[in-house]
Amino acid sequence: MVFENKNVFVTGGAGFIGSTLVRELLKEKANVIVYDNFLIGDNSNLDEVKDRINIIKGDILDPNLKQTLIDNKIDFVFNLAAEPYIPHCYDRPTRFFEINANGALNVLLASKAANVKRIIQYSSSEVYGSAKQVPMDENHPTLPLSTYAVSKLAADRLCFTLHHEQQIPVIILRQFNVYGPRETQPYVIPELITQLNKTNVLHLGNTSARRDFTYVTDAAKGAIALMKLKEAEGQVFNMGTGVDHSIEQIAKLIGELMGHKEIKINVDKARLRPLDVQQLQCNNTKMSKLTGWKPTVDFKQGLKNTIDHFKESGSKWLWETKIKEEGKLWK
Repeated sequence: MVFENKNVFVTGGAGFIGSTLVRELLKEKANVIVYDNFLIGDNSNLDEVKDRINIIKGDILDPNLKQTLIDNKIDFVFNLAAEPYIPHCYDRPTRFFEINANGALNVLLASKAANVKRIIQYSSSEVYGSAKQVPMDENHPTLPLSTYAVSKLAADRLCFTLHHEQQIPVIILRQFNVYGPRETQPYVIPELITQLNKTNVLHLGNTSARRDFTYVTDAAKGAIALMKLKEAEGQVFNMGTGVDHSIEQIAKLIGELMGHKEIKINVDKARLRPLDVQQLQCNNTKMSKLTGWKPTVDFKQGLKNTIDHFKESGSKWLWETKIKEEGKLWK
């Protein structure tokens, strides 16, 4: 196994995708080091595996990151640390750019100094803006519509240039939307579940927007498959299912799974974004051909799993507390 007894560094490893990635890496017999500042992620996301991993509290902007990588003899880095929740970027664009772009630069340069074998930089389908043609492959124009998307695209370009300029072995993973247990932000699926847990009346923004959702375990397995391949270095890869759903369709499906015979949707103008991406639908041909990866979890089953986790967690998401705490830091 490629990762067996290798030291794998997961920035943002206490977050939503990161904590699932940690679990999948343990199945690969990796020595996992989680690096997180715990502003968004939380130790509770790692409770089941905390005795099998090393957890370091730290920030990707830390100038001592290089030494941390050296001291832990890191072989592979998955950089998931980011400011991820788009509605917040309108209030603090500087913070988003600082973490998502400058933070990525620090990770890249620190990894080079520490002789890391390979890095995956987590990017986002948001860099494309709304679809000009579907499904969207890696050559789709990049037309970002938020500071978040701009910051992720800046990191993409840093990765591309530094790979060619300084031979940094980095792979750019443009992840389309992900859903599942342990969500750390009020994204649309957990928000729908929260509202439908209390009532059949929903308050939403753009209900016609369409997104391509990958279940979180599938997303983690795909990233691991990509990291194993040296020939992927310096390239961009899309990861998504190839199927998109409107927010209205998702709301109705979740309503059905949660026992509502019908739902009512009220459009709340306060929930509309200044510039919204209308459609994202992934062409995963490149990823699939190189790695053999395909999504395995059916969308309806994945939603059921997510709802079950929500109920098992006391019908409350981690973000309901964390975002209030985080908001106090940036007012």
